Amino acid sequence: MTEPTALIVFAAALVTALATGLGALPLLSPRARERRWRAAGSAAAAGLMLAASHSMIAEGMALNGWRTLLGLVAGVGAIMLAKRVLQHPDLPGIEHLASADGARMVLIVGIMTAHSAAEGIGLGVAFGGGRDLGELLTVAITLQNIPEGLAIALILVPRGVPVLRAAGWAVVSSLPQPLLAVPAFLMVTVFASILPYGLGLAAGAMLWIAFSELLPDASEGMARGPMGTVAALSFAAMLAVTLVMG
Repeated sequence: MTEPTALIVFAAALVTALATGLGALPLLSPRARERRWRAAGSAAAAGLMLAASHSMIAEGMALNGWRTLLGLVAGVGAIMLAKRVLQHPDLPGIEHLASADGARMVLIVGIMTAHSAAEGIGLGVAFGGGRDLGELLTVAITLQNIPEGLAIALILVPRGVPVLRAAGWAVVSSLPQPLLAVPAFLMVTVFASILPYGLGLAAGAMLWIAFSELLPDASEGMARGPMGTVAALSFAAMLAVTLVMG
């Protein structure tokens, strides 16, 4: 087997990014726009994000616990600041985002983009350790990106975004993977040292949005029991994907 090259790394990371768009396809059904499905979507997205956060924190802790913790705290602070900025009434050009729904959609896409940046760095670092390791992680991230794309679509589609456009936004949120995988591969030592910060940052942002936005939003459209069931099953499904590919 040939040694990995920058072109191979870019192509592999591009595949993982494109796979994210597949997660939106189950929502082609018009029922996704109903209130109960919107609530269920928020609960499912929360479960998926909590599972992704758990996996990223575990991975970061294995690399460097304190850097991961610092990144997690920074992620919470960053998302709180972003929310305040998005909801500022005098900020030009985003008047249509001042609503709770608009701000929430931007936050979701932004958080998943930060998450993808950490995954892109991790993929490049993995290829730096050899093609076998890089290809294994490519398959794992590709499969994980599909439910992550679903999490984005579950927020966007019930709020009026067309399914194909939601799929496009899901792919856009994963573009940091091919963009950062190549530099990480070429400068593996430098990027390996900052990977725990990135993992913690993305995990912190995901935890905040799950607890502060998605679960409260879900509770407005469904009872706590079903909401907890949907979130827990989504959490378990995402962990199952991680375990199968681990």
